[in-house]
Amino acid sequence: MDVPLWLALLAVGYLGVKLIRPPAWLIAVLLLGGFLLADSVLAPAINTFVK
Repeated sequence: MDVPLWLALLAVGYLGVKLIRPPAWLIAVLLLGGFLLADSVLAPAINTFVK
């Protein structure tokens, strides 16, 4: 069974928020930080560690 990555991330994120209940500001910081890092000059360096 092939599950798209976006669907798996959405399910894991939903379950994490429901079970762990982190504060809303932490979720916003993680989402905004990830978005900004993906579009920065650090993106190639991060990409080598992820692969």
